Amino acid sequence: MAHAIKDKFKLALAQLNAVVGDIEGNLRRAREARAQAARAGADLIAFTELFLTGYPIEDLVLKPALQKAAREACEALARDTEDGGPAMLVGLPWSETPLVYNAVALLDGGRIEAVRYKHNLPNYGVFDEKRVFASGPLPQAIAFRGLKLGVPICEDIWNEEACASLALAGAEILIVPNGSPYWIGKQEVRYDIARLRVAETRLPLAYVNQVGGQDELVFDGASFVLNGDGTVAVQLPAWEEALGMTEWRREDGRWHCVPGARAEIERDEAANYLACVTGLRDYVDKNGFPGIVLGLSGGIDSALCAAMAVDALGAKRVHGVMLPYKHTSNESLNDAAATAEALGIRYDIMPIDATVEGLSKDLAKALAGTTPDATEENLQSRARGTLLMAISNKFGPMVLTTGNKSEVSVGYATLYGDMNGGFNPIKDLYKTQVYALARYRNRARPKDCLGPEGTVVPENVLTKAPTAELKPGQRDQDTLPPYEVLDDILNCLVEREMPLPDIVARGHAPETVKKVERILYLAEYKRRQAAPGVKITAKNFGRDRRYPITNKFREKL
Repeated sequence: MAHAIKDKFKLALAQLNAVVGDIEGNLRRAREARAQAARAGADLIAFTELFLTGYPIEDLVLKPALQKAAREACEALARDTEDGGPAMLVGLPWSETPLVYNAVALLDGGRIEAVRYKHNLPNYGVFDEKRVFASGPLPQAIAFRGLKLGVPICEDIWNEEACASLALAGAEILIVPNGSPYWIGKQEVRYDIARLRVAETRLPLAYVNQVGGQDELVFDGASFVLNGDGTVAVQLPAWEEALGMTEWRREDGRWHCVPGARAEIERDEAANYLACVTGLRDYVDKNGFPGIVLGLSGGIDSALCAAMAVDALGAKRVHGVMLPYKHTSNESLNDAAATAEALGIRYDIMPIDATVEGLSKDLAKALAGTTPDATEENLQSRARGTLLMAISNKFGPMVLTTGNKSEVSVGYATLYGDMNGGFNPIKDLYKTQVYALARYRNRARPKDCLGPEGTVVPENVLTKAPTAELKPGQRDQDTLPPYEVLDDILNCLVEREMPLPDIVARGHAPETVKKVERILYLAEYKRRQAAPGVKITAKNFGRDRRYPITNKFREKL
């Protein structure tokens, strides 16, 4: 039988990589973490939001069979606590027909002692919880071995009402299960929000966040504990699983966390790079692909994607293919080969001359009397996409597509050609960010990355002018503004929704701003057919930014 808590308390924070829909696997992970926490003398182990089903669960949560399986897993975990070891706070969907709640259950003494529901359901950006969950009442404290816990769930701490309700109900510690995805600058925002709640309630707060990739979203972990004065007592690492043991003391009637380990959290390029690698690794592994295949063009995008793939999966699971045509320069051939050699991956050269010429011959009658243009140029891209997909179909590796956000924004990509693929690690990185991450990776190998130290993107790839090489002498800047200009305009239009006059006031030519706005809107139909990719910015295409394809609105300037 567990002892009542008086003036000492050990809390384990389970920062784990749950898999959506893998209830048996998540149950096993929970049991392994509890056993580890028991060996460390924990009284309680807290898991992340919807841990038993994985998060975000989306419409899958509406299946009665999944709800039943999650409840049975929760009951099985509750029976485990009959041994008198650590109690558990575990997240799961909780069905009270006809409603389903985003819930957390306290398991102790062999049974489900309490269940609390998420009150504030996010319905913005990447979140759509009001679609599938019912909002619970304002949460009440949970009695646990003589201690009163407040357990606001994720969004519940993003305004004051849930935590204020818990403080009024006598909660002594706030434990917050989270499914908080990464984007640039997110950790600072979390600190700010958590400190606001601590200041308002004068209660210490333990924030436990999941880690890993789920489709376009990546979760960076980075769980932490704030004491009642707002100082960080414990900081778990980002981008890796961790079981954080925290020790608590009651002094003068208030609980505080004994200062412990404070991991350094990666920021800027280091964080963005690890986000891309994590998202790619988990997409490939959780979906059961043996590896990836990608076209190596000799350009910056494919070189960075190849480096990320090797860092995520190891060189043996990455296959690079150069698919040259008559417009492919010797420089590109040399750069692609140098990239493959630096990374130690399998590298093949598969010329597409016969394929393109065969397609041109088959189209000759249909296109007779017309002037060659992008139609003929795109045959090269579509030939490459077809060949890469054939390798994927035959041997199983997923095709990695490599278009950056600048290109995706303005339609500088070919449907059923270079857009072919199952996943894109750089989909939410502008071209200028791609260069920054490539330079960063040449300077440092981030933790847990499997690629080699040193230069992995050849210097010439970083310094030469970018080109699709679909016709002689072609350069990206022949039809696009310089990427520094383009990316700033796109950031203003996409991330910030700025009025056109305000963008022009930043020093951009009016005709350039109007052109970029026009091609941004026109390319929406392509983006709807693009592969998923890692969310990095505040507003990615797809989950964050949902524009109509048919759209005649244009802002006047």
